Amino acid sequence: MDFELVSDYQPTGDQPEAIAELVRSIRSHTPHNTLLGVTGSGKTFTVANVIAQLNRPTLVLSHNKTLAAQLYGEFKNFFPNNAVEYFVSYYDYYQPEAYLPSSDTYIEKDLSINEEIEKLRLSATSALLSGRRDVIVVSSVSCLYGIGNPADFHATSVHISTGEVISRKVFMYRLVEALYTRTESVLTPATFRVNGDVIDIMQAFGETTIRVMFFDDEIEQIQRIDAASGQRLEVLDEVTIFPANLFVTTKERIDSAVKQIQLDLGKRIAFYEREGREVEAKRIKQRVEYDLEMIKELGYCSGIENYSRYFDGRSEGSRPFCLLDYFPKDYLMVIDESHVTLPQVRAMYGGDRARKLNLVEYGFRLPAAIDNRPLRFEEFESLVGSSIYVSATPADYELIKSEGAVVEQLIRPTGLVDPPLQVKVTDNQIDDLMEEIDARVRRGDKILVTTLTKRMAEELSRYFDRVGVRNRYIHSDIETLERVQILDDLRAGSFDVLVGVNLLREGLDLPEVGLVAIMDADKEGFLRNVRSITQIAGRAARHAQGNVIMYAERCTDSMRLAIEESNRRREKQLTYNIEHQMLPRQAQKSGSGRNNLLELAAIESEGATAHYTPLETLVAPIAADIRADYTAKSNATEGDTLDVAIATAREQMERAAKELDFMAAAKFRDLMYELQRRKEEQR
Repeated sequence: MDFELVSDYQPTGDQPEAIAELVRSIRSHTPHNTLLGVTGSGKTFTVANVIAQLNRPTLVLSHNKTLAAQLYGEFKNFFPNNAVEYFVSYYDYYQPEAYLPSSDTYIEKDLSINEEIEKLRLSATSALLSGRRDVIVVSSVSCLYGIGNPADFHATSVHISTGEVISRKVFMYRLVEALYTRTESVLTPATFRVNGDVIDIMQAFGETTIRVMFFDDEIEQIQRIDAASGQRLEVLDEVTIFPANLFVTTKERIDSAVKQIQLDLGKRIAFYEREGREVEAKRIKQRVEYDLEMIKELGYCSGIENYSRYFDGRSEGSRPFCLLDYFPKDYLMVIDESHVTLPQVRAMYGGDRARKLNLVEYGFRLPAAIDNRPLRFEEFESLVGSSIYVSATPADYELIKSEGAVVEQLIRPTGLVDPPLQVKVTDNQIDDLMEEIDARVRRGDKILVTTLTKRMAEELSRYFDRVGVRNRYIHSDIETLERVQILDDLRAGSFDVLVGVNLLREGLDLPEVGLVAIMDADKEGFLRNVRSITQIAGRAARHAQGNVIMYAERCTDSMRLAIEESNRRREKQLTYNIEHQMLPRQAQKSGSGRNNLLELAAIESEGATAHYTPLETLVAPIAADIRADYTAKSNATEGDTLDVAIATAREQMERAAKELDFMAAAKFRDLMYELQRRKEEQR
């Protein structure tokens, strides 16, 4: 199936030239290409057009989950009829295993896995191995970490077709090998149910339920059904059921791995004994033997990823398998905000290795644990074929690699020009900021405020709370889906000011933001260099009256260069607008504005269709008495009535929060507090 780009817009400004140049360059086998596009120039739309014309499977690489979620939503809107997938780390919380020799402290691994994101990861790998060419995977750098062998993943998949001769027992055995679990109750992802000659299977990513109907040892019919009602939706000629876990292997591979682990354990014990290190010898013996018993009995153990080399059949020192191995050789890689993403890729290997060396040295892990790692940068480069580096401020690496294949995109389709950069002194900066916020809020604009640290962001947010400014803060400690929700709430008008550190820098598409305030702009460093300032300023570039204020005690070189570059771009943009008689107009976000990840998160396990219910339909209009909607007891006492109303409001708040409808939850919360206040007044 080919890519089908759906959009209400046509390429304008610099976009047609940029699209044509990138397509021509990639088709002529130029491996490295750079798209230098200013914020708001429609770089994502340009890339979408390039993907549609090249018609290749594509990996879009981003440096954080928040931006990846936004890109996923945008590409989902551009390609609604194609396979657009999301692949990020499935940890909401992750504390890696570590040992600190200086204090003799062992830190056990601790984690919390987000099941919804795990389903999305499975969906991505399944789409890639299905043979489809119209696949776009939006990923964070987690795609460079080790995952299961794609050959084993494919071998464990269950492919069936109508008329195929296979016994029911063998079929169920193959499902169990693919890590599916039999159930007699309601189907959940990665389970199957048997009813006579009919077997219902819910795929691991929970979107599709397959019904397989047998006649003796022959598959009579395959259907796709509605999980809730059992109603037939479609008759299929064939179907592939992919494994329920990325780390899947065959029984033969497990037996071979166990034997190899035992051999390496004996060698490691002998090494410690020769060195006279009895404590380490005893420690490694106890830990590995316990893990082996777990693997033999259950098929897995805690920290089984440290033995991945054995299960993958890799030699010592070889790179692990990663998501890039699931793509065909001619795939296209798009590296978004490349000036940040590539340094992050380069730094991943070193930090992981330093931690693993301590664990191996002191007998907590076998040396094979070192081979459970992210890719080295050289390995990453070897796996990248055709690539597009996308950035408003590309680094030297991208420019050198591109060797002149740099496409500049400075003209915005909306006619908007770069926002002016204004410098203000730090004296009374908070009072000045409050005045600027008040003026912008009166106009209906949103405001971003960037600080240097998480603590500063939280303290500033608390101050805003005290003075009555509707605000939220956002940083890396907030869970992935909650970050997405915060950004959606900002666009929806639930609050006016968003305070952050580093997440408010690259790529966020927020046309409602009219003011960006940069605190401590003169503190030279990673967060306040010329690239960072340019990127932060770009968050106001989608607003017709966008403005950037830098609070500083002096004008640094980075601030000066950012101002000069902004003025150069403004001059070119204004000249284009005059020549083409174009009036600047407010940028609008493509699609519905509702992030697709939030819709996916709202899908119930029974397979109900996700939808976003407007708040107005959830809350009945309140005229005189806010208790009226919560009780029908005309003869109830005042206190009883309030108790019923409070309990009902709390129940509705919790239900809305569970469904990730935080706007409704906040309204019910406020209503509950008001009812509680009234009850207190009656005492």
